[in-house]
Amino acid sequence: MAFSELLERAGGVGLFQALQVFTLLLPSVLIPTQMLLENFSAAVPGHRCWEQVLDNSSEVPANLTPEALLAISIPPGPNQEPHQCRRFRQPQWQLLDPNATATNWSEAATEPCLDGWVYDRSTFTSTVVAEWDLVCGSEGLKPMGQSIFMAGILVGAFVWGLLSNWFGRKRMLSWCCLQVAVVGTSTILAPNFLIYCGLRFLSAFALAGIILSSTTLMVEWTTTPGRAVTMTIQGCTYSVGQTALAGLAFALRDWRDLQLAVSVPFFAVSLISWWLPESARWLIIVGKPDQALQELKKVARINGHKEAKKTLTTEVLMSSMEGEVASAKAHRSVLDLFRVPVLRWRSWAMLVVNFSIMVSYYGLVLDLQSLGRDIFLLQALFGGIDFLGRATTTFLLKFLGRRIILASFQAMAGFSILVNVLVPQDLQTLRVIFAVLGKGCFGISLTCLSLYKTELFPTPLRMTADGLLQSVGRLGAMMGPLIRMTHQALPLLPPLSYGVIPIASSLVLLLFLPETQGFPLPDTIQDLESQKSAAARGGQREVVITESTWF
Repeated sequence: MAFSELLERAGGVGLFQALQVFTLLLPSVLIPTQMLLENFSAAVPGHRCWEQVLDNSSEVPANLTPEALLAISIPPGPNQEPHQCRRFRQPQWQLLDPNATATNWSEAATEPCLDGWVYDRSTFTSTVVAEWDLVCGSEGLKPMGQSIFMAGILVGAFVWGLLSNWFGRKRMLSWCCLQVAVVGTSTILAPNFLIYCGLRFLSAFALAGIILSSTTLMVEWTTTPGRAVTMTIQGCTYSVGQTALAGLAFALRDWRDLQLAVSVPFFAVSLISWWLPESARWLIIVGKPDQALQELKKVARINGHKEAKKTLTTEVLMSSMEGEVASAKAHRSVLDLFRVPVLRWRSWAMLVVNFSIMVSYYGLVLDLQSLGRDIFLLQALFGGIDFLGRATTTFLLKFLGRRIILASFQAMAGFSILVNVLVPQDLQTLRVIFAVLGKGCFGISLTCLSLYKTELFPTPLRMTADGLLQSVGRLGAMMGPLIRMTHQALPLLPPLSYGVIPIASSLVLLLFLPETQGFPLPDTIQDLESQKSAAARGGQREVVITESTWF
């Protein structure tokens, strides 16, 4: 008897599971608001150099219009709008002559913005970029800050994974929610950009713990038949959070107000999470059967299953979990993924696929301003298409192979980004359509990837492989914003990279990875060899349906 049967003795899926899912969905809604926050809090407003003639009211000539003063102070930029990063050294009065030509100002000496910038406050009253002048020569600091945030998630996933195995899932969840709340609210007090980045790193560090512990608790307290439903609900909740962020940002145009709005609710989540029982599965594995029994009886009481008081005993727990306890003691190394040829090819190919998808995905979703002018609408559409993609992926997987779905939608996402490069900036509707299409394709790809990777590796190495792939994926998420730092020198490099990389990795997937649709989950390396033989013979396959999500 496995742990799933112990859950059945505790009432199966009942009131407790419903309350637990509702509780854990609260942080799930808030996680995307933290991860995508800088699309709004660090939006780049329109800006130009501060100029004494324009911006010092005591020296503004009374007989000249603001347009005339702008013309003699700021040279035109590449798009014929006032230049954002340069100004005339001296007012060019000759440009007021109606017969003045471009030669008159092109020969005039210009200089950088030595006295700071004037920002357009019509969309956002305050942003991180305007706060610390992250424009012109310092514009690369914004994507660097985003990369630091992603580094926090990478480090946090590793650290909290170890700590949750030592101290439990529930404690880590409550602590991480409290850390996000405290650090997030403290961020509004950051005196400079360096401290701001450090606080964002600590927030991301704790967010990784919330993602890990909430998902693990949900999986370990849910029976196998109900697991697909709960994980699908959690994935769709992430999508709702993306849409909610658009509404919050639209209502709160100051970055400090928005920062507080997405951070303070974690205080409530930290308090509410204390009612959750610790994972009984984890308690048994670490040698705490008596405490595990108490938690199981608590769950049975909430589910109204009174018979559990008699049928659940310490002896029953230990006998049912004997196999899982023995399996947990068998330590596996990451090197085991590369010792056997059949695993080696799968591991390297999946590392490439994970890295490439995350590079392009976060390169796309963290730079809304390059995709359209109305970033509020674009974020709402991104959330909507993500919800639709997660909801329809399971349907697609029933009729098409995993490899075909993953490769085709990954390539479609890349082509959408490349096509958007060719669309003129004034065709905003068309640009938004291709951007949303790319986001939807990435959503389907990530959901399919979560399922596909579990079917490629045998049971003893499945969690080891998942941990390695998650780490490499987060490394790709760090690289996405860093590539965007080259925009000033090579404007086409970021979008070309985000488009070409997923297309290339889709070819790697088709060339080096097998189809797994219909095969049972492999338990040994011999099962992988058997699958290869069965695929070559076109043998009958056992249908297996699994569901997973990944934000």
